[in-house]
Amino acid sequence: MEAYVNLEVANGIGTIVFFHPNRNAMPSSILSKLAETIRLAGKDAAVKVIVLKSGGDRTFCAGASFNEVIAIENETMGKAFFSGFANVINAMRKCPKIIIGRIQGKAVGGGVGLAAATDYCLATQFASIRLSELSIGIGPFVIEPAVSRKIGKTAMSQMTIDAETFFSWEFAKDKGLYADVFETVEALDEAVTVLAEKLASYNPEALFEMKKIMWEGTTHWDTLLEERAAISGKLVLSAFTKHTLKRFR
Repeated sequence: MEAYVNLEVANGIGTIVFFHPNRNAMPSSILSKLAETIRLAGKDAAVKVIVLKSGGDRTFCAGASFNEVIAIENETMGKAFFSGFANVINAMRKCPKIIIGRIQGKAVGGGVGLAAATDYCLATQFASIRLSELSIGIGPFVIEPAVSRKIGKTAMSQMTIDAETFFSWEFAKDKGLYADVFETVEALDEAVTVLAEKLASYNPEALFEMKKIMWEGTTHWDTLLEERAAISGKLVLSAFTKHTLKRFR
């Protein structure tokens, strides 16, 4: 199957689905298309609320494409690559519509960042989370502001330092990443639909004003996340990281 990003609009709900056959790991092309699709949905008058989900029934998102990480040859390439998730997070942050996250399975690295950047996130009991970046010699620099904003600096630090551990859905819910968790994907989808339909019936002006309040204090993120992308783009070229990455070839 080929990678894709789709937007479907029905009854005021804009459903954005991204997919990559490698556990929904995101190459630059898909990240770019996802950011643009979020911006388009935000401008579409027919869209009152957005649902963000991934294709497939297993991993929600395995983070950045490892094949592209390995292929980075210089700092310019590195910064450009790691700016992919920065652009998506900023598109979500600035989108005037409420974004509901539908997390059906594991989220790793940038996938945790996507979940954290939604305005309201629902998941299944299969949706454990991991920030694995330190284990390969970089760090979750780009997504850290979104993750820390949602679960707090202490929990983010715990996940970052314990980089090879999957943290349970109980941890994610307790820390505030997930608003609610369901036993099955079917129950998750029903809950997402009910919530999206309710929000689509509300006053869009009120939702827009509420979203601005929810994201207060983040106007500097355009610059901040670009700076963080440059840090990752430099570290990925380090001898330590290059040596570690060779094991994954």
